[in-house]
Amino acid sequence: MRVCVATIAHHPEDARIMHRQIRALLDAGHEVTYVAPFTHFNVTPADGLAAVDVPHDARYGRAASALRRGVKDADLLIVHDHALLRVLPHRRPPVVWDVREEASAKRLARAARRHQVCTSDVVPEATLVSPVPPPSGDTRVVHIGRLSARRGVAELIGLAERLVPHGVRMDLIGAADPAIRPLLRDAQRVGLLDWFGYVPNRHALRMAEGALAGLSLAAENVPGVPTKVLDYMGRGLPVVTTPQAAAFVERAGCGITVPFDVDAVLNAVLDLKEDPARRAALGARGHAEARLRHHWPDHAADFVAKAEAWAGVAAPVQYLAV
Repeated sequence: MRVCVATIAHHPEDARIMHRQIRALLDAGHEVTYVAPFTHFNVTPADGLAAVDVPHDARYGRAASALRRGVKDADLLIVHDHALLRVLPHRRPPVVWDVREEASAKRLARAARRHQVCTSDVVPEATLVSPVPPPSGDTRVVHIGRLSARRGVAELIGLAERLVPHGVRMDLIGAADPAIRPLLRDAQRVGLLDWFGYVPNRHALRMAEGALAGLSLAAENVPGVPTKVLDYMGRGLPVVTTPQAAAFVERAGCGITVPFDVDAVLNAVLDLKEDPARRAALGARGHAEARLRHHWPDHAADFVAKAEAWAGVAAPVQYLAV
């Protein structure tokens, strides 16, 4: 099977796209053409891929041109941005829209009338769960993922300032929207936090290991569980989250839910700092839940089988999970 995978918005090394879905297809013996903004992010395409470079957030004409090149001889097209549904080639294979952004029921229904729609109900969000994570420490907290005003960057900086007198440092691991980069640089310059920028997911997970807690703060509630919550669980970190992931975290017994408020988050972090036994119990429960239900290698074969069904082709080889 020949699969074209396309994004104009995400980093080419995006964990879900490159290191889970594309890697699963390649390991299953399928051919993949990857349309992505390689030059914009200064990324060299991985071995085994046919790559089509496209500008980041490309306009209509250039996005459409890149898709036409990518779908040549393809049996299936998987797009990761809703904008790409507006520039699909007239001659194209079956199309799958992989949904991670917030989408209205009306938009989902409209897309589903013409294409396959892949949500977390179809292919679960997952992570790479470490075999035995190190115990959490008490000197730093981490936040993995893109940084923006909507995702609480002002609150994160405020929290970092409040944590310094308590001997706790904050690590921010992720790309940032242009508007808030000066705030992050200033905070780092005066010693409030460490901002590492974009780091490939597999490295970001290793960097998170041993932290006091993983933070998931959002001003708005959107459907689904943020992948960062699964990442923290998979590395044995207690989770401190605002209500967006409250039900999931409480059901798993792996963290603390707080209002979207710096004082509340500060108190939760300090409570964990002073209670190593509680930290260990929350981290252990989260790790066990992640290993049972959210370890990507356990879902990879099912994703490949769905892709083959969407394309209407048979598997070329027996799939072996790695």
